[in-house]
Amino acid sequence: MTSILLADYLKNYASKKRKPKRRNFIKKERVVSDGEAALIQHFKAYGIGYEQEYQFNENRKWRADFHITGTKILIEVEGGIWSNGRHTRGKGYIADMEKYNSAIELGYSVFRYSTEQVKSGKAIEEIRRLIG
Repeated sequence: MTSILLADYLKNYASKKRKPKRRNFIKKERVVSDGEAALIQHFKAYGIGYEQEYQFNENRKWRADFHITGTKILIEVEGGIWSNGRHTRGKGYIADMEKYNSAIELGYSVFRYSTEQVKSGKAIEEIRRLIG
């Protein structure tokens, strides 16, 4: 058996420490749900002006799914109500209540619909009645 100096071992055999690669953070685009896509089609079919992902409170990053242009009406399409989605679990439910209460405090009317209500046409019927 032969011996080797530690310095020689480190120089010849030990792997050099590398800095971990930095991952570039890429913000993913928000995926539109089935319910939101259906409601967009309804808005276009009836010529209803809307803004998507409308930030109604300039002090918070909250966004409503839709704002009906020229009104103080916000529309939320609630997803995941049958699959234990974020809106039906404790923390998400409480956050949604805070968001909706803030919108009401600012003078908005908030209407919430499930994907099923949007696809059946119930949501667009009510929205059309609301805006006259």
